[in-house]
Amino acid sequence: MSDTGHFRENLQNSNDGNLLDNSNEDTTQSIQSNSDSTQVVVSLGSTGDSAVGEGHDLVRDAEPRATQECASAKPSFRTCLPYKETKGKYTIYDFRVLRTLGTGFFGRVHLVKSNHNGRYYAMKVFRKRNIVKAKQVEHTNDERRILASLQHPFITRMWGTFQDSKSIFMVMDYIEGGELFSLLRKSRTFPNQVAKFYAAEVLLALEYLHSKNVIYRDLKPENILLARSGHIKLTDFGFAKEVETTTYTLCGTPDYIAPEVIAVQAYNKSVDWWSFGILIYEMLVGTTPFYDSSPLKIYEKITNGMFSIPEHIQPEAKSILKGLIKKDVTYRLGNLQNGIDDIKQHPWFEEVVWGNLINGKIETPYEPNIPNGVGDSSQFEIYPEENYDYGNYNDPDEFGLYFPDF
Repeated sequence: MSDTGHFRENLQNSNDGNLLDNSNEDTTQSIQSNSDSTQVVVSLGSTGDSAVGEGHDLVRDAEPRATQECASAKPSFRTCLPYKETKGKYTIYDFRVLRTLGTGFFGRVHLVKSNHNGRYYAMKVFRKRNIVKAKQVEHTNDERRILASLQHPFITRMWGTFQDSKSIFMVMDYIEGGELFSLLRKSRTFPNQVAKFYAAEVLLALEYLHSKNVIYRDLKPENILLARSGHIKLTDFGFAKEVETTTYTLCGTPDYIAPEVIAVQAYNKSVDWWSFGILIYEMLVGTTPFYDSSPLKIYEKITNGMFSIPEHIQPEAKSILKGLIKKDVTYRLGNLQNGIDDIKQHPWFEEVVWGNLINGKIETPYEPNIPNGVGDSSQFEIYPEENYDYGNYNDPDEFGLYFPDF
C-alpha cells in the first residue's frame, strides 16, 4: 500500500511514530479521550493493553469544536441494557492524583494511579452543582448507565463510580496515545487506506452500540482515541442515548449534525451514519464538507445538503460519501433494508476482513510515540493544577439525590 507507506515516512520524519500496512499480525486494543468546550473525557489502555493490564485498570487538543448542549426525555420503553453496579466501587483515597489531563465546565479529568494495583486510570470528576445548573443530570446518569453496560474492543471501559459531598467520579481506562484529531491535524489528511482503517474500526463500534439500541450522537475525531497499539477507542458518551425507535433532541457538534436533527424531526440511529460519512470526508479531505464560520451558517449548508468532493478522492470513496451524507434519510446508507451490511459490503470496504479487524489481527497504520512507557502523558496538554477538595464527606450534600447510582 503505497499511500500508507508515504504516510509512515512523513510521520517518522516528524518523530510521531510508525505507520504500517494492513496485515494479519496480532495487535492489542485500547484508547480514548475527549473534551470539548463544555466537557472533557479521557481514558487509556483497555484489557489486553500492556499499559493497563487485565481486569482493572484520560485528553484534548487545541481549538476544540464546540458541542451543542443536549436535553432529552427519558425513554418510555424498557431498557435492554443490563444494570451494572458501580456505586461505591472506589473512593478517592484509593488513588493518587498525578496531573490534570483536561478541563471543562463540569470539572476535570485526571491521570491517577491506583494505590492498590499500581495501574493508571483516567478519573473524570464532575461538580454536582454545575451538572444540575446546566440541566445535564439525566445525561450524566445516562452516560454512567450506558458505559457500565458496554464491553467492546473499540469502546472505552468504565471501571467504577463514586461520589463525595461535592463531586461525582468516574474511573475510566487511561489511553496514552491521544486523539485521532491531533494526528489528523498533524498530517492534514489521511491516505485512503489509513482513513479506511480508522473508519472500519469506528464502524464496528457503532454497529455494537446500535445493537444495544444506543445512538452515539457525537462522532468526531476528538472523540476517537488512539491506544499505544494504534487501535481506536470511542470515548465521551455524554450525548449517547438508548432509543428504541426515534428521538427529537438537538445535540452534537455542528459540523457533524444530521439535517433531520437540525430540523427538529424525529430521528433514529441513521444520524450516526450521517456523522460517519462526515468523519470519512474529514479524514480524506482535511475539512468537513459543510464547514463555515458560524454554527448557523453550517446549519444552513447542511439543510441545503449540497457539498463537493475533491477530484483526487478515489471513486469508491466518493461513492460511500455520497451514500452516507444523504439528506433524505430514506436513501441513506445504513438506514436501508440491509442496514449496516450495505456499508460493510460497500466497494470502499471490499478488502476489509471484518473478523480479523474485530479480533485485532490487522496491523495498525500508526503507533503513537509514547516515550516514557506505562502512565506516559506526553500526548496531553499541561494544565494549571489547583488545590482539590476531593473526599469531602462532611459538608451537606444538597445534590447527591440526583445521582443515586454513583
